[in-house]
Amino acid sequence: MTVTSVAKAVRSISRELSGTVSALSFGPPVHTVYNPLVHARRSHEAYLDRYARSGTEALLLGMNPGPWGMVQTGVPFGEVELTRDFLGIEETVDVPANEHPRRPVMGFNCPRREVSGRRLWGWAEERFGSADAFFDRFFVWNHCPLAFLEESGRNRTPDKLPASERDALLEPCDEALARLVEVLEPRRLIGVGGFALKRATAVFGTDGPELGSILHPSPASPAANRGWAPQIEKQLHDMGIELP
Repeated sequence: MTVTSVAKAVRSISRELSGTVSALSFGPPVHTVYNPLVHARRSHEAYLDRYARSGTEALLLGMNPGPWGMVQTGVPFGEVELTRDFLGIEETVDVPANEHPRRPVMGFNCPRREVSGRRLWGWAEERFGSADAFFDRFFVWNHCPLAFLEESGRNRTPDKLPASERDALLEPCDEALARLVEVLEPRRLIGVGGFALKRATAVFGTDGPELGSILHPSPASPAANRGWAPQIEKQLHDMGIELP
């Protein structure tokens, strides 16, 4: 597939997934649901258009958007400064009608820095030098495009949803992942954290790309706080992925 046709196909997957999950309902303790594929669609599609490429070495699969990352920028792990300065993406972000008072959507004016995104994209910049060099070998996608906030503003991850809500959400997310892999044809699918690996295994089992996982960069992980980059580089090395 050409670069243009790959981007068009991935945009179609993203838009269909966005429409499907936007129609779902979630009860307490979920108070607010953000879908950055809607309010940050411009920057999200700029990311897809610029960096989605077929035949990459590995697809890095995250869980879902963080309130200070992809919720603000539309880019997986999209810490504001690195999305703008390293990825070269900065588009207008709309304010959702259901904005949470404690977790406002300020787009690229957001002053907070997401630790997970700073670690992942900061590592990519340091190790590869340019975004194009990184995306020649990798692509980053979140399994679920929705962010869930409790009334207090606390982030609630998809694995913590009630079974009925979780199952209704996972089905279209799994289907989108299967379609994405069909388009991008990565040689490996690497879960960023255990949840993502679990979803990849559920979708593909042994019938698909080679599966693996790396440590999630979240500051909630004690292991990640003890030097995330050296640990994931060893994990990648053990999978046979050599870095520059």
